[in-house]
Amino acid sequence: MYYGTHYLSPVGEIYLACDEENIIGLWIENQKYLDKTMPETIVEKPDMLPLQKAVQWLDSYFAGKRPELSELSLAPVGSAFQQTVWKILTEIPYGQLTTYGAVAGETARRLGRERMSAQAVGGAVGHNPISIIIPCHRVVGAGGSLTGYAGGIDKKILLLTHEGVDMTKLSVPKKGTAL
Repeated sequence: MYYGTHYLSPVGEIYLACDEENIIGLWIENQKYLDKTMPETIVEKPDMLPLQKAVQWLDSYFAGKRPELSELSLAPVGSAFQQTVWKILTEIPYGQLTTYGAVAGETARRLGRERMSAQAVGGAVGHNPISIIIPCHRVVGAGGSLTGYAGGIDKKILLLTHEGVDMTKLSVPKKGTAL
């Protein structure tokens, strides 16, 4: 059984979901891949402890503090490959960026492979079911392109600006999957 609640944030309405003990999802309104990452049945129950903790975490985050991921129990649903990519995303420090290529290199290392496709990693990043908390917004394309955010480029820019990222070296792609 999954439980959920709504949260109004500076990037729009967010929907949070949990099981009995863990956060399993955080989706921004109109996010891509909702149908692929959100369970079909979620019972509205904002008093569930994991949801209350996630709301506190988000309140702290949007108040400009740096809440620790260790404050939450996360259980995103995905393949072993996706789990590896999402774990790497949780290690990107607040206000810092990495590239899809760097995540691909680290994924390959952890999986004992010689190399990994940045596009395959991009697919896993794009299907991250716990946006913001698992900070996929901190991943950019080669050369600083702000591509690939399922929540939308405008939301990615808001989140990175909120975290104090120097946006002068980043660019919005003219076309791409995040537009």
